[in-house]
Amino acid sequence: MKIKHLAGAAALLPLAACSNKAVQQQPNIVFFLVDDFGWVDSSVQYGEELYPYNLRFNTPNMQRLSERSTVFGNAYACAVSTPTRTSIMTGMNAAHTRITNWTSAVRDTPSDATGGGFWMAEHKGSGDAAEGDVLSRPEWNMNGISPVPGVPYTQYANSLVQYLKDAGYFTIHVGKAHWASAGTPGVNAYNHGFCVNIAGTMAGMPRDYSGLKNYGNTKERWNDFAVQNLVEYYGTDTHLTDALTSEALKALDYPIRHNQPFYLYMASYATHTPIQPDERFAQKYRDAGMDEGQAAYASLVEGVDASLGRLLDFLDEKGIADNTIIIFMTDNGGNSENAQKGGVPHTQNKPLREGKGSNYEGGIRVPLMICYPGKTQVGRCGVPVICEDMFPTILDMAGVRSWTAVQDVDGQSILPLVTGVGDGPSPERPLVFHYPHKWKPYDLEDIDFLSAVRVGDWKLVYRIKEGVVACNERLYPDTRNTARAKALELYNLREDIGEEHNVAAEHPDITQRLAKTLSDKLRGWNATMPIVVSTGKPAPLPDEL
Repeated sequence: MKIKHLAGAAALLPLAACSNKAVQQQPNIVFFLVDDFGWVDSSVQYGEELYPYNLRFNTPNMQRLSERSTVFGNAYACAVSTPTRTSIMTGMNAAHTRITNWTSAVRDTPSDATGGGFWMAEHKGSGDAAEGDVLSRPEWNMNGISPVPGVPYTQYANSLVQYLKDAGYFTIHVGKAHWASAGTPGVNAYNHGFCVNIAGTMAGMPRDYSGLKNYGNTKERWNDFAVQNLVEYYGTDTHLTDALTSEALKALDYPIRHNQPFYLYMASYATHTPIQPDERFAQKYRDAGMDEGQAAYASLVEGVDASLGRLLDFLDEKGIADNTIIIFMTDNGGNSENAQKGGVPHTQNKPLREGKGSNYEGGIRVPLMICYPGKTQVGRCGVPVICEDMFPTILDMAGVRSWTAVQDVDGQSILPLVTGVGDGPSPERPLVFHYPHKWKPYDLEDIDFLSAVRVGDWKLVYRIKEGVVACNERLYPDTRNTARAKALELYNLREDIGEEHNVAAEHPDITQRLAKTLSDKLRGWNATMPIVVSTGKPAPLPDEL
């Protein structure tokens, strides 16, 4: 629905503007968002069975939460961070916002293949096509979301958080924001309706996890990614995850004392690179035989679990656990390409294929569990859901049901799937994933330039590069037929969760139907496609093959 904005574009007022003298009636809401954390990176069973990789790390608090939650086995996010985070804030699919990659720290600077941030000017992005490249990046909203109209390369939208604040919630941001680039209004958490912002900036990763190194705030190491607002912990051995948790608990004191409902967006920087050990937990993984990268990553995971445990204990101690909803989610699949994690690259999310950056399952299927005390249907839910569903779901939880927005909201409330009351999304609802970019400066065949759609048990993957080759008989006469066969891949996820068996040839009718579904969605959203280097025109949509 596209209607007039009622909530106001910015929130730059002091804490007094966030106070509420009324007696609390709405539930508190905690959104616990983890970074680059894979579907099998905990002991929680999201799939039909426990897989070997579920047993790698010690995650008792995630397990503890799962035992009182609805656990979603088919939950999805975007392939990389910013598109997921902005979809949560706006309720829009990333193809619809045109925020299809992570935002750079530097305004008006594409982030393709350079990692974004302070070294943008020194490194040529992969979107600037090199010799022999078939595709280059499209035009996209590289500056992220904006709470005000007219900012170039942004999606103007009304924020989820502003609606919560207007409904009486005390809104707290802790950790990684990464919704927009520096120099734009969307980078400021207060402009989206947060009453408190701790460490949320344009940065998509921390400069350093160590308090002994001031989280990157030293003369020798400072850059855009140095984590802010934590000077109290400088020079101590406090790991970044633990420091952020301590600050979150401090921030909760105000709404609890004033009997005001709160929304805590607890967005850990972990487990994003740099993969540096949390020495509280790393040694036991080394002793178990993991290499240094694996042990460091495992310690980051356990640090996140300890953070969740501290929060759960705090809610119990304050006597408010029974009135606090907890949402646990990840912004994308686990990073399986980065050598810092140790082990064998491209295997860390098994049985899922690939990882972060990819529209195969390892990059987009993510952990999600929701605990709504007194109302939760405890157990696994198999209905496919997606990150843009969080916007209407959280407003539904807060009792904010008459909201209006300038943007077209694509998500649907999944609260009925948690409580069993009302009608939730259909299991056959199409879910769309779109990554029209090259992720790294080198080619990654199962990551770069992919779109996909899931409908029920069926998933179509469109390999855009092969689609271009298949449509260009003049340039690629010897590979055209092979490319056509590779361009559209079909998988039955119930039978083949690892996407190992492309059955497009056996089911041409389903393949064509899903190709049209994906194409119609992308057309309807005016989604951007990568540019064909040889022609300067957008790549074909899957039903144009």
